[in-house]
Amino acid sequence: MKQMTLKNFAPDAPFIAVEAAPRPLGANDVRIAIHAASINPLDTKQRSGAYASIANDQAVLGADVAGVITEVGAAVTGFAIGDRVYGCAGGLTGREGAYATEMAADFRLIAHAPQSLTLREAAALPLVAITAWESLVDRARIKPGDLVLVHGAAGGVGHIGVQLARTMGAIVHTTVSSEAKADIARNLGADLAINYRTQTVADYVAQATGGRGYDVVFDTIGGDNIQPSIEAVGDNGHVVTIVSGGASADLSNLMPHNASLHVVFMLVPMLRNRDLERHGDILTRLARLVDGGRLKPLIDPARFTLDDLAAAHDHLTSGKAIGKVVIDTA
Repeated sequence: MKQMTLKNFAPDAPFIAVEAAPRPLGANDVRIAIHAASINPLDTKQRSGAYASIANDQAVLGADVAGVITEVGAAVTGFAIGDRVYGCAGGLTGREGAYATEMAADFRLIAHAPQSLTLREAAALPLVAITAWESLVDRARIKPGDLVLVHGAAGGVGHIGVQLARTMGAIVHTTVSSEAKADIARNLGADLAINYRTQTVADYVAQATGGRGYDVVFDTIGGDNIQPSIEAVGDNGHVVTIVSGGASADLSNLMPHNASLHVVFMLVPMLRNRDLERHGDILTRLARLVDGGRLKPLIDPARFTLDDLAAAHDHLTSGKAIGKVVIDTA
């Protein structure tokens, strides 16, 4: 099988194609003939060396995968050879990455791919959709009628967050940096798109919420954006951030609103090797939403193959990508 490996970690570290023998399957593993993989900020950070300690021992990155099962381990249930599957299942310590033509993956981390999507489309979903689910369903516990603010609606996690919140009956506002991204947000179902370059937090909280603030603020940007997220929350509200590493914020606005701050890091099950089935269950639920026409991936139009991997990483880190960047591997 073909694998794209790293010999060192740096922002411009070259990917080197190697032919490797498939490793023996574990009892809980399935072997997947990979049709597509998608790139996440996790991957570019691992390549740069920021997360080198959690890269797998082959230095083959790639968490998100979609493909067809070609072999099943002795303890695998619910899957068979020939099944179309998707998942966030590799690229970390002890787990083969998806920047390859095939990989072994724990069956508890995958699910049957949505029937209404191609495998290329399905590959765009796992990490970002699980993250959005854990943030909005598990932590913020969104309910019908909630007023929700999503930062970064045109990004990987954000575009799923907008749709998921709408599916749950929320009123969804987003912050964007341009009219083009405002159009994307509205097409995804946002009720209001706010240009944060022309309005302060105080301005849009006053105008869009009547000054009461948001029931849920979903921060998919992180860094300095955590502060305006905290400033936008209302009474008994929830702020959920997914990118908090190295960030600092003044939390004083939370207390007078009796508001909560949540940090979501969806890789914990893979890193700790526990509760893996939770991710498979979420992906199964998400597939039902997709096949019911209530959720769809937003995929950047640029096309890449395994041989274009470095260019695909550059496209994501340029900030010009819309939605998810997907790699065709078959």
